[in-house]
Amino acid sequence: MAANGRQVVEDEESLSVGSKIQPFSSTPMQVSDFLILSYPLLLLSLVSEQKQTSPTLAEILGFDEIFSLNVWRASVGELLGSAVLVFALDTIVISTYETQTKMPNLILSILIALTITILLLAVFPISGGHINPVISFSAALVGLISISRATIYILAQCAGAVLGALALKAVVSSTIEQSFSLGGCTLTIITPGPKGPITIGLEAGQALWLEIICTFVFLFASIWMAYDHRQAKALGLVKVFMIIGGVLGLLVFISTTVTAKKGYAGAGMNPARCLGPALVRGGHLWNGHWVFWAGPIIACVAFYLYTKIIPRRHFQAKGYKHDFLNILKALFGSNGGQN
Repeated sequence: MAANGRQVVEDEESLSVGSKIQPFSSTPMQVSDFLILSYPLLLLSLVSEQKQTSPTLAEILGFDEIFSLNVWRASVGELLGSAVLVFALDTIVISTYETQTKMPNLILSILIALTITILLLAVFPISGGHINPVISFSAALVGLISISRATIYILAQCAGAVLGALALKAVVSSTIEQSFSLGGCTLTIITPGPKGPITIGLEAGQALWLEIICTFVFLFASIWMAYDHRQAKALGLVKVFMIIGGVLGLLVFISTTVTAKKGYAGAGMNPARCLGPALVRGGHLWNGHWVFWAGPIIACVAFYLYTKIIPRRHFQAKGYKHDFLNILKALFGSNGGQN
């Protein structure tokens, strides 16, 4: 029994020892070793996957929206809105000065503010309520919409401005058309003088500075609120559009009052509105017409730079998220990721 007992104990010890994991000359690969060896491969796969998911230049520019029926349908709202805008504003300009009121600039500014507010409310549900290349271009720079959508909108706005000018030409007499140039944007006009016709108005350099300053103030003091979703939600659409219309009317009043130059129609702040009458009426409306495009473009770029300089928490916009800086990165081969 003793021998048998010792045999049982020995067997139990041998069994218990045998159940333990003994070291081997060739140890199996542990989990930590596997991760260390596979990390470079894992890292390479993640990098390649990131490159594959990074947006391409076509995606950043929004080329797919060129073939989107919804975008072109929305542009119809921009076309009709711009047509009504040009017809209404140019009619306001002509009727205000034709009635020879004592304060035509003030009445003109108030009527412009009301017209802009109403049209923005009408077009906003369809396309976002741009009806101005300044808004479309600046929205593309900031990254609220794609460059492709902005281009479509601007083309629609210019076409609408031409339709509005044609409609105005059809309803006014040739005398009024010639006297007021269809309410178009002018720097100078030619009037009879004691020694023959003379040109009066504002120099191109002065007009360019006015265009830049007024357009930047327009973006900074009003459009800013529409771009920032926090302010737009807090104020409400009606209040935001009333502020936009009021600021535009105020800037028209300032630009026409400060200069006090006969022949200068004031800051345009809307290249499409200036283009429509110029294409339909022609003549001296093309003199210095470049000012009404160059000024807003410079102002839009300045406004974009301003939004990049200020702390990001002070400007929160929701939209396309591919701004002008992302486009430059994509063009020069850098990662065109989102902000």
